[in-house]
Amino acid sequence: MKIAFKMYLKPGYKEEYQRRHAAIWPELKQLLQANGITDYTIFFDEATNTLFAVQQQSGDQSSQELGTTEIVQRWWAYMADIMETNPDHSPVTVPLTAVFHMD
Repeated sequence: MKIAFKMYLKPGYKEEYQRRHAAIWPELKQLLQANGITDYTIFFDEATNTLFAVQQQSGDQSSQELGTTEIVQRWWAYMADIMETNPDHSPVTVPLTAVFHMD
């Protein structure tokens, strides 16, 4: 199943966001893949500082639902200074509904 959601970057942090993701922690990437999360892409809308994430999910959880794991909690805390977050440091996310798909 392919899912999509949006998150919000604080103004002026596009390059820092890209830098941190270019060096994604190997153990975080391994956790995502082990839970069936692949083909994960995040797009950025500069006009609104909105991040649009799309991921293929073959397991039971999306990347955002793995927040009970220690590594995801550490990643959220690491990213909290540049993103809009909830009190537990998880990113504020809004699920998106597919309205069109072309094969």
